[in-house]
Amino acid sequence: MHQTRSIAEEEIISQCRKGSLKYQEALYKHFYSYAMGISLRYSLNRDDALEVVNDGFIKVFNAIHNFNSDKPFKAWLRTIMVNTAIDRRRKDLKFQLNVELDHTVPAINATAVETLGAQDILMLMKNLPSIQAAIFNLYEIDGYNHDEIAGILGIPVSSSRVYLSRAKEKLRSLLRSETIRHGRSI
Repeated sequence: MHQTRSIAEEEIISQCRKGSLKYQEALYKHFYSYAMGISLRYSLNRDDALEVVNDGFIKVFNAIHNFNSDKPFKAWLRTIMVNTAIDRRRKDLKFQLNVELDHTVPAINATAVETLGAQDILMLMKNLPSIQAAIFNLYEIDGYNHDEIAGILGIPVSSSRVYLSRAKEKLRSLLRSETIRHGRSI
């Protein structure tokens, strides 16, 4: 079940289709936080995320006539933002496809994970190699499957699975280090 758009949102989208700069600004302001949240997950820093947001909105305004009004706008916008972020990072990701596998770490207690907030996990993810962070985001957060990820990144499906596994292992290791550093039980 998806949320229905408000009359105001439908009007904004309708006016954007007509090229109204005033309504484009309104759309940008209305969805800025949502777009920035997506972009921050795929970017190394806030400046890069802001570039992704701005580039993404340019794509939105150029392609808004292709938006299907029967579908949720947020989903369409999310797809554009994710693809824009991935496009921006694609060159960096290609250079990191040969990242060495870290040593396997033992599983941690689930209660240690429960004490972490979303911000803690996002901060830990900043320590992942770019390819691992991108695949983790695409699979675990945005819900893409390995076939879709392979198509987006131009890598074999098996590589998507391997890098997701490596990302999870690295996050476990980072979580273990954080919990030890803060004296939490693991």
